[in-house]
Amino acid sequence: MADIAPFRALRYAKDRVSLGTVVTQPYDKITPSMQDGYYSASPYNLVRIILGKSQPEDSEGSNKYTRAADYLKTWYQDGVLAHDDQACLYRYSQNFCVPASALGQTGNKPVQLERIGFIAAGRIHDYAEGVVHRHEQTLAKPKSDRLNLLRATRAHFGQIFMLYSDPERSVETILDPSGTPPQASVTDEYGVLHRLWRISDTVTIRSVQQKMADKKLIIADGHHRYETALNYRNECRSASGTSDPNAPYERVMMTFVNMDSPGLVILPTHRVVFGLKSFEVPSFLHAAESYFDVITLEPSTSPQDALARLRREGESGVSLLVVAGRSMIILNARPKASDSLLQQYTPAQRQLDVVQVHKVILEKVLGLSEESIRNQENLNYIREAEHAVARVRNGEAQIAFLMNPCRIDQVRDIAFAGGVLPQKSTDFYPKLLSGLTIYSLDS
Repeated sequence: MADIAPFRALRYAKDRVSLGTVVTQPYDKITPSMQDGYYSASPYNLVRIILGKSQPEDSEGSNKYTRAADYLKTWYQDGVLAHDDQACLYRYSQNFCVPASALGQTGNKPVQLERIGFIAAGRIHDYAEGVVHRHEQTLAKPKSDRLNLLRATRAHFGQIFMLYSDPERSVETILDPSGTPPQASVTDEYGVLHRLWRISDTVTIRSVQQKMADKKLIIADGHHRYETALNYRNECRSASGTSDPNAPYERVMMTFVNMDSPGLVILPTHRVVFGLKSFEVPSFLHAAESYFDVITLEPSTSPQDALARLRREGESGVSLLVVAGRSMIILNARPKASDSLLQQYTPAQRQLDVVQVHKVILEKVLGLSEESIRNQENLNYIREAEHAVARVRNGEAQIAFLMNPCRIDQVRDIAFAGGVLPQKSTDFYPKLLSGLTIYSLDS
């Protein structure tokens, strides 16, 4: 199934740069203000390659993609980037904390966790082969942008976040560094400690390859980059007229994380609605009662206690926490009540909170169109529950829908069955840094 290989990563030279000034969050998580900050942090910051700024005088022959290729070439020639001398796997550890409320626990003390994975060159497969499974749809525009960058640079800079199942955690045991210091260590802007170990021992690499050989994979993050790599592979095959299984373009850089690990965290993404021409809480609740059992919480209930109640209610089905004005209300989906609205979904997909929110609440009860939801005309997505509550309480929004996080078993079962989840269903935290390793197709 999963075919992984070591590779000679292109990495920043320790004696030339401070790692914290050159690595970035994934390109699609970089806001304009973050882009400016990365530009200011270092002339060698990776943002110049993965999300360069356009210029008024740009043309077909001189643009952000050609500049990215020039940066890569110059930094390599100047020794800012250098290849490792051996083909390696790279153990990747992330130490982070998550608010207790985000994990459904009481108290204000953050929970300290470690997520362990490894970076390798994974073989690219068509979805139809049943090895790599997606869990969300992709959009054409981001794939076109990433393909232009890949064509210009012939390198992969961001890591595709892949999940595999290993209940015994045998791969993590094989890659345990046993007190060996990491080759790279950096703390990002969110306080996450990222550490990297090179694994060059051939016996260890072979053991990991054998353990991974029967694994099916799910893309957690990086769907657009994976499909870009797939399209580029097909371009290269067509151009060469052959199908060489050992060609560099047959693989892409992946970070593999065990979905059975306690360090795997999925956070919810809450929905906030604003700008409705006519909205009244009693009318909304009356319409919602056709599909949900309504529980109005006591006015004295704190948001933290309300979220704890949401978690408990969600253990037996789909539950939503509604915040409207000073009111907080639990909506528990009644079995089969909304089946007529969800006929295009499988039974497993119908049990997703986000499906119930989008198809039943937003579209049916509030009357928003699919297009307006897609364009976020009356809708914002917010990770932090307290921010969603604040938006309603200070009058910026009319109503907020707080949700329990999607469970990894839901992601697994739907993806392996060939289905997809709605966009913004999962928020795997923390994100994988870009710039720790680079996979050059010309190495």
